[in-house]
Order: sequence, then structure tokens, then C-alpha cells
Amino acid sequence: MSTPSGPPPGDSPWARPGAPTPPPAAPPHTPTPPPARPVEPPSRSKTRRMNLGGRRGEPPTGQLTPPPHGQQPSGQSPQQPSPPVAGQPAARPATEAGAPPPVEPPPAATGSSGGAGKRRRTLRSLVSDPLSILLILITVLALVAVGVIGSEVVARRIANGKVADAASCEIQDSVKVSFGVTPPVLWQHFTGDYTNIGIHSDGNQVRHAKGMTVDINIRNVDLTPVGDSKGTIGSLNAAITWESSGIAETVKSEIPMIGGLAVNTVTTNPNDGTIELKGTFSHIIAKPKVVDGGFALEVVKFSGLGFTLPRESIQSMLDDFTSGLTKDYPLGIRADSVNVTDSGVIAHMSTQNAPIPKTDNPCFKNL
Repeated sequence: MSTPSGPPPGDSPWARPGAPTPPPAAPPHTPTPPPARPVEPPSRSKTRRMNLGGRRGEPPTGQLTPPPHGQQPSGQSPQQPSPPVAGQPAARPATEAGAPPPVEPPPAATGSSGGAGKRRRTLRSLVSDPLSILLILITVLALVAVGVIGSEVVARRIANGKVADAASCEIQDSVKVSFGVTPPVLWQHFTGDYTNIGIHSDGNQVRHAKGMTVDINIRNVDLTPVGDSKGTIGSLNAAITWESSGIAETVKSEIPMIGGLAVNTVTTNPNDGTIELKGTFSHIIAKPKVVDGGFALEVVKFSGLGFTLPRESIQSMLDDFTSGLTKDYPLGIRADSVNVTDSGVIAHMSTQNAPIPKTDNPCFKNL
């Protein structure tokens, strides 16, 4: 059952007699706008720049630093919580209301731990970059190559010096020594196997033979001791060139008088393979030959004062002369051939699989 609504507001015929009439409703309140500010004319004074740093001569105000967590600024008392209002529940702290507690920043890494972390990050970045790895490899290879090349140059210089000193002492002339390009001298030194050594004299003399030049090629030198030897030489080949002027000078110094007559000039005849020893009153024709692994001059004709003389009278003198040139050659070197040219005599000497003796020869003491 619903309650009937009352009579409508206002004058109603159903109103009770003598009831006071309610006052009319007031119109809605409208806010009054503030009075307009009068517009001021622009100032005619010059524009001045404002000093933002404070007063002249004073440093600018520094930035305020907030106080650390849990501390209050100096001169202020800690804020007290307001008392609860009657009829309302008391406010709970932020931690109790479900808000997460403040997270403090982790301490900064210091000392060796920070440096190690930085180094690890740098190393990781280098390893992860292919270009960096390639550059590192190229740098390492370049350093290794420079070290190997430098060591090879030094080893060649030392080896050349030692061999040159020994050869120069034995030949009695200045020489130049060269080693083969491959394998490297360092490798040959460590293995004790020298594959190729070249020796070239300056052409002043070979022992007592004036004007003689020798070119020696030595191969497969093995310095492994075998029995009473220091090692073996696979092969040694020597090409000897003796100029005509050198032959004449040597004959003059070694045998100044042949058959009582002096020799002034030497002339070669490649057609018949002979040489002529001419003096003031003598004329000797001899033919170079290889005899018993050495050289000899066989007298073909001997004349003096216009008379032919017996060859045997001077043959022994020439034999003593030639044997002294090739006597006591080391390593069993023997003469192989001799040829007469327009300018002198060319000879070849060699040895094969020759043992290197343990000798007291002062020329080889530093090898």
C-alpha cells in the first residue's frame, strides 16, 4: 500500500485555511566578475638586463639539496601526524597501506671489482666483434714475422762472418760468402744441415798463386759427428781462373831463373792448349795437365840462346812449382780438369762425401 503524495506547492484550493503562504524561491546566485584592471601605458624607460645571479658581487644561489632519507631539514621539527577526526578511521602508514617500501640504490662498485668488471666488458666486446679478432690476429702475425725476419738476418750475418774468416785464412785472400735463400739459416743451424754455401774470392791470389780467382760451391753439409770427423760435406766444386799476368808474376817470384834464364811474359794458346814462358834469352812451351789429382806443366819445347835444350833439365823445376800450388788442400780436394783460354787457364777441382776432420788448423777453429 503506497502513501499518496501531498498537494502540489503553491496556492492550492486544497490548502488548509489560515496556513501561511511560503515565500517565493530566490533566484540562483550568479558570481559577480571582478572589476577590469585598467590598462597601463608602456614604460618609456630603457630596457635593463636583470641579473639572475643575485646581487652584484654575490655568487648565484646554489641548488638546494634534499635531505637524506629519514632526516628533516635543520631548524624544523619533525612533522607529527594529525589527530584522527571523529567518525573517520585513522590513517595508516604508507607501509601498512600496501605501498611498497622505498628501494635503496645498490652501492657503486669500487676498487678492483669495478675495474675487473670493466675489463670483462671490454674483452667481451672485443671477442664478439669479428673485425677486432681479425685485427688482433694480424697484429700478432706481424709481430711474429718481424721477430723471425730479424733473427734470420742476424743469423745470416754471423754465419757469413764465420765462414768468410775460415775461407779467407785458407785461401789467403778476401772472400764473399752467401747462403742459399731456403731453408732459412736459423733452420739450418738448428738441424745442423747446411744445404748451399757459396764462396767467391777477390782474385788477388790463392795461396802463392798470384792473380788466381776461386769460386767454391758447397752443398749438403751435415755437422753430425761420425767417428773421428765433425761431419761430412756432400759435395764441393771449385772453379779456378788463373790470368796470364798472374802466371808470369808467380813464376817470377817462385822460380826466378829457369835453366839459368829469367821469364818476363806468359802467353796462352787455346788452339793447342799450351802456354809460352818467354824470357830475355829463353823460350819455354808447356802444356797444363791433371796428374794424380793435381796440376802439372808438361814441357813441350825448351830453347835458349837460339839452341834447343833438353826438356828434362827444367821439368823437375816446373813439377816442384805446380805441386806446391795444390799441396795440402783440405777435405781431399782433387783437380778434375784444366783448360787454356785466351786470357789464362781455367781449372776445376772437387770432392764428394768428404769427412770434416777434427784438425788443429787455426783457420777452422771458430767454425
